[in-house]
Amino acid sequence: MWSLAEIVRSCADTGLSFPETVMARDSERSGMDPRSIREIMDSRLVDMERSVKEALSGDPRGKFVGGDAALMGAYGAGHTPLSGTFAVEASRIALAVSTYNASMGRIVAAPTAGSCGILPGMLFGFGSAYPAPRERLVEALTVAGGIGQVIARRATLAGATGGCQAECGAAAAMGASALVFLQGGSPEAISHAAALTIKSIMGLVCDPVAGLVEIPCVKRNGSLVALGAICADMALAGIRSAIPPDEVIDAMRSVGHSLPESLRETGTGGIAATPTGIRMKEALL
Repeated sequence: MWSLAEIVRSCADTGLSFPETVMARDSERSGMDPRSIREIMDSRLVDMERSVKEALSGDPRGKFVGGDAALMGAYGAGHTPLSGTFAVEASRIALAVSTYNASMGRIVAAPTAGSCGILPGMLFGFGSAYPAPRERLVEALTVAGGIGQVIARRATLAGATGGCQAECGAAAAMGASALVFLQGGSPEAISHAAALTIKSIMGLVCDPVAGLVEIPCVKRNGSLVALGAICADMALAGIRSAIPPDEVIDAMRSVGHSLPESLRETGTGGIAATPTGIRMKEALL
């Protein structure tokens, strides 16, 4: 199960879809029947949807962030966005949910709290632009979960271990694969969407100002939804990663281990170490 190639090969051998294969493998590993696993995924989608509604209905604010989702919403309503209406709506949702996390709101860590806005932004942004049956969104969430499992086992999902490529990068890869599935892409295309995304954020550092999950985390949530979407389009267009997806994930692990400690969630490097970043930290003391 800890190989995208294995999942794609299993889909071809059995005729099962990508999410069905993920659930079948999880059932073998956990002893739970696939129906129970599907119910768990449905409950996670309910939780995610609740966090989106709560984030968008209020004005969540952290120590340093707040109001960005409203600005994006107003922009999208009054302009023809350069990046397209889907990307702007997905970004609005991602900004809102990640800011909601900064204000101690209840979120689904998908795969982490620091990246919690990306997957709901992409899933519910898709649902807004292209109405999809709820069951289809549950399956898309399962696809994302399957991608996340492989990344977690072959590399890491922790910024402290692998930098932000392991958090926001993994979330964008998960979302890209989910979008490919929602658009009817093949298991091969699903796996390559993840690879194309990871290659595009390889080496992304984790440099939170004052050690808080706010700057640059929130805006990375808002921007990486667009990266994931274009990588999904590339995969749907037939573009493939020259490096096999599993090898791309392995390379991400190697790069993460090569990052200095200052760029792995310690808040001592990158933008956290800029004069303004230091002043912001000192203001909290």
